[in-house]
Amino acid sequence: MYALMMLVPPPGGPGGMTGVMWMPTLPVTVSRLFAVHPQPIPLLPLLGLGLLLGYGVGVVVLRRRGDAWPVTRTVCWIVGVLTLELMTATGFDGYGMELFSVHMVQHMTLSMVTPIFLALGAPVTLLLRGLSGGGRQRRRIRWGVLRVLHSRPAAFLANPIVTGLLFLFSLYGLYFTPAFTALMSTMWGHNLMLIHFLLIGMLYFWGVLGVDPSPRRAGSRMGAAAGPVARIAEMAIPVPFHAFFGVVLMMASTVVVSFYAAPMGFLGVTALGDQQTAGGIAWGFTELPTLLVLSVLFLQWQRSDARHTAAAERKALRDGDADLVAYNEQLQQLAARDARRGR
Repeated sequence: MYALMMLVPPPGGPGGMTGVMWMPTLPVTVSRLFAVHPQPIPLLPLLGLGLLLGYGVGVVVLRRRGDAWPVTRTVCWIVGVLTLELMTATGFDGYGMELFSVHMVQHMTLSMVTPIFLALGAPVTLLLRGLSGGGRQRRRIRWGVLRVLHSRPAAFLANPIVTGLLFLFSLYGLYFTPAFTALMSTMWGHNLMLIHFLLIGMLYFWGVLGVDPSPRRAGSRMGAAAGPVARIAEMAIPVPFHAFFGVVLMMASTVVVSFYAAPMGFLGVTALGDQQTAGGIAWGFTELPTLLVLSVLFLQWQRSDARHTAAAERKALRDGDADLVAYNEQLQQLAARDARRGR
């Protein structure tokens, strides 16, 4: 199903052989997409296993200390790692080197699905809690993490405008420039690009979901921008640009990305037809992640309102609802004044 081949650049790309990689030799089927894809150096699959192991260690540290950790967060992290493994250790990675449509599924998943579940796992919160209450070395590491979170570079990167621009640059700045061909022509460049998708997605959804501590909560302006309503708007703004990118690929009469200009004959597709499929995937893929994020933000909004209501009720019990009594007295005074004037 796979053969070890030399990676050579497409016509018009940079010259010279650029490494080896296991490439598909049979047409695409569902079973082949989900089959294991052999790789000379499985960098991303190993990264996924490392993320799973590190998170597990953090949960064990808390449990041994007697601290609770939500099971839902652990499940979200596991789901995120599984989607990472699915896109990098199976046929999606192999066929993604030959078909633009398969690559687009890989891109959309790594930038819009995997980061959502990883962010919902609250890894920064787990790290900070795991480092608290330990020895001097742990306290130093925790202090270093907090210092990074409250630094100016972190605040700049976490700014909604910056994260939104970086998120969109992964589409327009990559596929409509020679950068994509240059990266895909080497095994290391290919892996670097996939890591880029994952990191940009994590940075974007880290701020939008607001589950973990972030620089947005360090100052008053950023803290205000982290409200549920503002984050819903932040999530909605890039959607039209995503859709437009997909429409451009679907409507183009020529091949936009030269790397996929000559797909292997055994795949049974044309470059233009495959590009149109990729555009349709980019256009329609945003629906599910957007719905998932909006659902999470809506639940956060409800819980926030419930907390405010509960706090107000506790305050009323403590002071005899002094605010309501004062408000009613004010209304009575106004009514009495109007009555005197009416005479």
